[in-house]
Amino acid sequence: MYLKGIHHVSAITANAKNNYEFYTKVLGMRLVKKSINQDDPSVYHLFYADEIGNPGTDLTFFEIPNAGRTHTGNNSISGTSLRVPNDKALEYWIERFDKFNVKHEGITEQGTRKVIHFRDPENQRLTLISDEHNQGVAGGKPWEHSSASIENGIIGLGPVKLTVPDAKPTISVLTEVLSFKQVDSYPSNIQGEKDILVFSTGEGGTGAEVHVEEQRDLPRERPGRGSVHHVAFRVENDEELEKWRQRLLEARLPNSGIVDRYYFKALYFREWNRILFELSTDGPGFATDEEVEHLGEKLALPPFFEDRREEIESKLEPLDTSN
Repeated sequence: MYLKGIHHVSAITANAKNNYEFYTKVLGMRLVKKSINQDDPSVYHLFYADEIGNPGTDLTFFEIPNAGRTHTGNNSISGTSLRVPNDKALEYWIERFDKFNVKHEGITEQGTRKVIHFRDPENQRLTLISDEHNQGVAGGKPWEHSSASIENGIIGLGPVKLTVPDAKPTISVLTEVLSFKQVDSYPSNIQGEKDILVFSTGEGGTGAEVHVEEQRDLPRERPGRGSVHHVAFRVENDEELEKWRQRLLEARLPNSGIVDRYYFKALYFREWNRILFELSTDGPGFATDEEVEHLGEKLALPPFFEDRREEIESKLEPLDTSN
């Protein structure tokens, strides 16, 4: 039993409209689902992904209008990667970032891969990573109506980076509970710090990695706008998710139990450095309640919220007022 790779990453925005503008009109990702935070239906939960929202391509945002700024630090998901097809695509993105005044650090290297570290308008820590030599989990396919170049477009999620004060507890969960194996390491860009360790699961490759950075002297991160809430890993189906629930119980890791998120089933728990992990099924997917051609166009509510649609819609501001 093993995890198949990254399923999705969920982060925090204080402004859903501005968030929508950046991720669709600058990064060219498709809004595949415009929904609500099921724990607070007065605010948006936005899902950006490839053409149909394939598992492993999905970056989501909870809207928290009063979220303060993030005070970065330990016990955090400190970096999210987005995959592009090859090294040449990074040159396209440098030009595009300069055109849209996106903060970036130019093309650099992360281990054996070429990357661009950049920030969104809320200082979300992001990286474009080249799939030039990927031999593992396949990427998705950019939406044909993307505002960005199709041949250079974002094809999914790459590695997530965890920053922790002591790597051993996190590594024990990754390797002894979740099926990851250490496959590589690369130097930290912080002088005097240990190498960043690379762990991989399933078929491996760019879409199936967690990078663990140990920094002993940082304070605990205080999350806010531009921080990551959790990372989710892919599970094949409901039956396997139940097996994973049993494994977490055996490992004495408290968990949420299986939660129906309508588009997938989910299981939440915190590893020993208190970072929130989720295990999510690949299906049924985002086309459950909308046709593929019209994903993300209307507010999608799970059936158990449908009787409150009028109330919920009255509290949400339109994302795109240009139409």
